[in-house]
Formats: sequence, C-alpha cells, structure tokens
Amino acid sequence: MDTNSHILVVDDDREIRTLLAEYLDANGFRTLTATNGADMRKVLDESRVDLIVLDLTLPGEDGLTLCRNLRAQSNVPVIMLTARGEPLDRILGLEMGADDYLAKPFEPRELFARIRSVLRRTQALPPSMMRPEAKTMHFSGWTLDLTARHLLNPEGVVVALSGAEFRMLKVFLDHPNRILNRDQLLELTQGREADPFDRSVDIQISRLRQKLGDDARTPTIIKTVRNEGYVLATTVTLEDAG
Repeated sequence: MDTNSHILVVDDDREIRTLLAEYLDANGFRTLTATNGADMRKVLDESRVDLIVLDLTLPGEDGLTLCRNLRAQSNVPVIMLTARGEPLDRILGLEMGADDYLAKPFEPRELFARIRSVLRRTQALPPSMMRPEAKTMHFSGWTLDLTARHLLNPEGVVVALSGAEFRMLKVFLDHPNRILNRDQLLELTQGREADPFDRSVDIQISRLRQKLGDDARTPTIIKTVRNEGYVLATTVTLEDAG
C-alpha cells in the first residue's frame, strides 16, 4: 500500500476536519479537506485523491447523494462517517456505493485502520479499462448505459437491474477477461471483506446470468473458474457521449 496516499476528508465540523487531517498526516498520509459537496468536487477536479472520508449529514447535498453521484463517474474508495448508528443508515451508505462505514464518535486510529484496509484491498485489484468519459459499455450484443443506469438487451429492450446487480455487472465490464475472486467482488460492490460462508456474490452472479440469458450450466458470458473466482469471458467496447 502506498503510504503517501491522498485522503480527502469531507466534513462540515471544523474540529473533526482538523483532528483527522493532523492525525492522518502524522501517520504517513497526505490529507485534503472540504466542508461540503461543492468543495469536494473542486478538490477532486484539482487534486489526486486515493480515498474519501465522507460525512453523511452534510448541509445541502448529504453524503448519500454525494456518494451516489460520485459512484456514477468514479471508483475512488469512500468511507462514510455519521453520527447515526442505525443499521439502516449503514445499509443505505453501502447501497449508494460506500466502501466502509464508521459511526461517530470514533477513535482516529480506528478510521486509520479502516483506511489502510480499504486501500490495501482496492490497490491490489487489477486496473480498470474504463475511461471516465465513456457513457455506454457494449458486450455480447448487450449494452450497459452508465448514465441511465440500465441494461439493454440485443433487441434494445430495457432489462431491470437492482443497484447491487448494476454494480456487479459494471465491475465485470471494467475488468473483462480477468479472473476476480470473491474478496475482490465483495470489496468493489459492497465495500466489505468476504466471510467464508457468504454466498451473496454467487447469488448475484446467478441472478445476472438469468437476466443475461446465460445458461448457469454452460455460461458463455460470466464463467466460473474453479477454485479461483469468476471471469467476464467476452470483449467489452466503450462508447463516449455524443
């Protein structure tokens, strides 16, 4: 893991921003700060950012909205902070694409450990072929529209995808012909490590295969690689806007 990773802390509480910036800087990171969504976007436009620590309860655009919009155009890891401790808030954060979740109050060293963990896992992933300006991804006659966030079959009919299915499919399309194991798939789609008994990846892939008309016994699009993981075994082409 790169100890000089750039961390962006987005929080409207000045004391928290200062505390985290000083602690993370002292422990080898380079820290940037922002107070709201507009500031966050400005920093992202001007600077390299390897991970965002994002407060849920920001004034104006809240953290969930910012995370959802960010996920539509970037894979930068996000750890959400909130004063709320309800399980529903955690679920909503992960559904919007957050990689981890930490409830306030917390110890800075706990956040530091989580940042290291997320960076270690995401930096070990194979590089994505995705260009930031691409708006649609084509594969085996199918089209994933990244703006409308829907899937079109070869006849041009919309096939409904859940948020989890959309993220899973996009991960495969970002890494065609590369074997992805369960740890990588869970990290990219749900922001957590795999449990030995967790079958959520297999269930989502089974559902995706059904929607793609990919025979589970002899799949041709998403194939199983025994004892290793899954692979999208097809060519992916990207199309830009306009």
